[in-house]
Amino acid sequence: MKKTGQPSPAPLTLSRKKKRVFTLLVVLMPFLILFLLEALLRLAGYGYNMDLFINYAPNDDYLVLNPDASKKYFVNEALAPSGNSEIFKKEKDENTLRFFVLGESTTIGFPYFHNGSFHRWLLYRLMQTYPDKQFEIINLSFTAVNSYTVLDISKQIIKYAPDAVLIYSGHNEYYGAMGVGSANKIANSRWQTQLLLKLRKWRLTQFITNFILKINNTEKPPVKDGGETFMQLMVSEQKIPFLSRTYEKGLDQFRQNTGEALDIFENNHIPVFISNVVSNEKDLQPFVSEQPDNSKLPGFSYNYLLGEKAYTLNEQDSAGHYFAIADNLFKNNALCKYYMGKLAYSKGDYNSAKQCFRLAGDLDELRFRAPVQLNEIIAQLCNHRHGVHLVDAKSAFESYSDNKIIGNKLMLEHVHPNLLGYALLSNAFYETMKKSGVLVNNGNEISFDSLLVAMPITKIDSLTGSYRIAILKNNWPFRSSTGSLPVDTAQAGTEEEILSHQVVGKKLSWPLAMEELFAFYSKNRDYINAKKVIEALVLEHPTEPALYEKAANLCGEMKDYEQAAFYFTKTFRLSPSFNIAKFLFVIYLKLDKPARAVPYLDYAISNNGSGANLRRIKSQTSEIIALQKSYSSGNAGVSVANQIARSYMVMGNTDGANKYISISLQRDPKNQESLELLNIIKSGTNSHAKSQ
Repeated sequence: MKKTGQPSPAPLTLSRKKKRVFTLLVVLMPFLILFLLEALLRLAGYGYNMDLFINYAPNDDYLVLNPDASKKYFVNEALAPSGNSEIFKKEKDENTLRFFVLGESTTIGFPYFHNGSFHRWLLYRLMQTYPDKQFEIINLSFTAVNSYTVLDISKQIIKYAPDAVLIYSGHNEYYGAMGVGSANKIANSRWQTQLLLKLRKWRLTQFITNFILKINNTEKPPVKDGGETFMQLMVSEQKIPFLSRTYEKGLDQFRQNTGEALDIFENNHIPVFISNVVSNEKDLQPFVSEQPDNSKLPGFSYNYLLGEKAYTLNEQDSAGHYFAIADNLFKNNALCKYYMGKLAYSKGDYNSAKQCFRLAGDLDELRFRAPVQLNEIIAQLCNHRHGVHLVDAKSAFESYSDNKIIGNKLMLEHVHPNLLGYALLSNAFYETMKKSGVLVNNGNEISFDSLLVAMPITKIDSLTGSYRIAILKNNWPFRSSTGSLPVDTAQAGTEEEILSHQVVGKKLSWPLAMEELFAFYSKNRDYINAKKVIEALVLEHPTEPALYEKAANLCGEMKDYEQAAFYFTKTFRLSPSFNIAKFLFVIYLKLDKPARAVPYLDYAISNNGSGANLRRIKSQTSEIIALQKSYSSGNAGVSVANQIARSYMVMGNTDGANKYISISLQRDPKNQESLELLNIIKSGTNSHAKSQ
């Protein structure tokens, strides 16, 4: 007990330095706790690494798209789609052009994927047009994403030295991940969404998100194979009226995100090629139409139903009469506008039809198709930005469409092109890139018509796309069922149909299906289709020399020596060897391209383990090159051609010899030396035939 009058103890005081330390600890304590929680979750193996790229396991010199990267954009990670696996070197080679491709399901090539996508059409064309260059075209697109994903990826790819960026995006702005009408929305405002995207890489953020989903019983919803419920799962607002607040918010979201992405590339001097978007205007009805209040406008429904009935009975005049009355009463019904467009089209009034179809698309309240205004925004974003180029795919599609109105000729359903459409999209990018100077015209390009014939699209590629679309159209939100094709190999007839059903039914992967298809074609000596399969695999795995060698050997079997040389050259660059060099100098001499043969002859001489006298061939090749210069300069004629023919004969190159003997005999049909050389070749050929 304290005695009366005893002084109180002095209060405990901290030095100024200790106060600072204590204050700092108080401030840092929450961050320290968060750091420890994050570390514990990582040690426990919880969550995902959501970096855009990871090391390519078979070869650390390469990077590849992280298969978990898309989970960053989907709060419900069970909905996150997978992307492509296209590898590229950490350190870009000097002779390589690297293009990144950004966008959505159309950009990744749905429903074909693989070589159906526009970027693979582009890759094949570039490989053939610029055989001496290497191309890395890395598609970073995902299904069901929008401009938030495009912007976020744009920020991350700058440091990987792209020579250009290709963008096709816009249809998913409302219902794609984080869109204004999406069920997969992280936040309600743009700045909140961007902040949370930055935090998504932390395991603690992933834990909190998953915990909230679990409480709300929305974790891992049942998504059926084929994706027939996927569109429904992404939709929160099934009705977004034209010019409504949500409608405008979606356009503003696209404008800001895409504009910021383009600014990033412009500031870093990276050329960008951004396309406007296309959709089915003529041959797909609007999904959801706004209906007027029947108590206020009873005449609309009455006249619309009469018009619909008359249209079904093909009574076009009556249908047009009733639809016109209904439209005058209420102008925001998408289906009414669509039917008016169909009637105008059938009468040959294509301008009116186009206007009606476009209004019908804009008025469609289920916004799976981008409104016309979004393309106007894309054009505006390209203005006054240096190095940003508009790819006018819309005009390209219209030019190829009947009466310049896009329909089923190029589209599969609402927004996805068919194979011809994807080829057109690739051509639109190709032509714009040429015009910009990113691609230089070398006089070696293959025409668009030649591309359509040469592109290695297999029957499995086209069939799997058809089956996926048939399943899709048999489900919400499509109005008319086409009858889905059951994934049942018992109902398939040909080998291609059997394998395609297995791929769609996820009983067989695409690479394994390609292997089985190649084995089938090879067994039946169907070299044309076997080559197509191998070329398709080359596009899928452009760094594997064994695939190029297989393609070259098949070209040789078909006596297509130009393509054999092309693929052997690619093989040699990836994996030089004596045997490949030998194939190349033999082929180039057969093609009468001795100068092209020399580098491979030199390599073969330096790495000769066969004991063949290659120096003699090198000497004869040098002699032919000198003779060709003399011959082409016009200083000599028949005698020089005969000398070249004789040199080729000594090598055993009868193709080259015959070429120059023919030239000599065209100039002098009675030339004795040419005739003697021709008889020697014929007798040698006959002797060879008898010995066989």
